[in-house]
Amino acid sequence: MLLATLLERVFILKDNGQEIKLPDPEPKWSVESVMNFYANTYPILTTSKISAPKIKDDAVEYQFESVMGTKG
Repeated sequence: MLLATLLERVFILKDNGQEIKLPDPEPKWSVESVMNFYANTYPILTTSKISAPKIKDDAVEYQFESVMGTKG
């Protein structure tokens, strides 16, 4: 018998060399909606991009990466 399971979503915020693991606030939300939700707590997300999802440890992992450049 074939059994399908829904994988948990995990969101990783990369900020200044740190990785912050964020739980999925609402599985029905789009990834963009989750990023907007967390932008209230982590303002860097307003200028971040979402990486392609990766399967890791029986979860779908999305990374929020800052697109802010440095002047120099």
